[in-house]
Amino acid sequence: MQFASHGQPLTSDGVRAATDELSVDATALWAVLAVETSGFGFFADRRPRILFERHYFHRLTNGRFDQSHPQISAPSSGGYVGGTGEYARLEEAIALDQAAALQSASWGVGQVMGANFHEAGFPDVAAMVAASVKDENGQLLTAVRFMASKGLAAALRARDWTTFASKYNGPKFQENQYDTKLATAFAMLSSSLPDLELRTAQAALLYLGFSPGTVDGRMGPATRTALQRFQTNRQLPVTGALNAETFAALTLAAFPAV
Repeated sequence: MQFASHGQPLTSDGVRAATDELSVDATALWAVLAVETSGFGFFADRRPRILFERHYFHRLTNGRFDQSHPQISAPSSGGYVGGTGEYARLEEAIALDQAAALQSASWGVGQVMGANFHEAGFPDVAAMVAASVKDENGQLLTAVRFMASKGLAAALRARDWTTFASKYNGPKFQENQYDTKLATAFAMLSSSLPDLELRTAQAALLYLGFSPGTVDGRMGPATRTALQRFQTNRQLPVTGALNAETFAALTLAAFPAV
């Protein structure tokens, strides 16, 4: 399967569609995304962020690959390698059982398990994966529809992080202090939300190899340095600022077919 596309970041329309779907404010959603993926749904190679869960694959395949492939099929979680290395685990599983493999990974900016494709509003897991591959708008809509299926809108509106964490992250959420992390992220984001234009520029810099740091819609030293390097490379005025000329050059370079 092809997992890389344009890697198009979130747009204002995508965020609005997500908040309208749940009737919640954007701050609460951004808090969830910040905890799940540091707020960005693609790797630098434009493939969606994933984490392969071997205990899901074990369950979905009745454990028949436990002995031959223990790193990707086991009764317990584990075997993680992190980052894009998770795709090697996914591909190994796909060679054994494609549908079970896709269901055994969490996808995109909201890290929704493929096994939840029906709750997320898709006819099959392949359709859910395709939405995650296409763009972050699709990833976010997948996440909010899964949230809606679990009745989590009220918990988000009430800032009831414990209820949200138990239903979104699972019964072991306290082991990773998931509810505490959500509360902390919400408090930090309450003063200002990510700048979507800057965030798009950061994604473009990431894809083009200019190392902007975290794609978070906030100007920091790493992003400023990356902008300076890009401006030097493209013979633009070297300001380290995201002006209109630099943004246009970045988006044309990173998303020429979008």
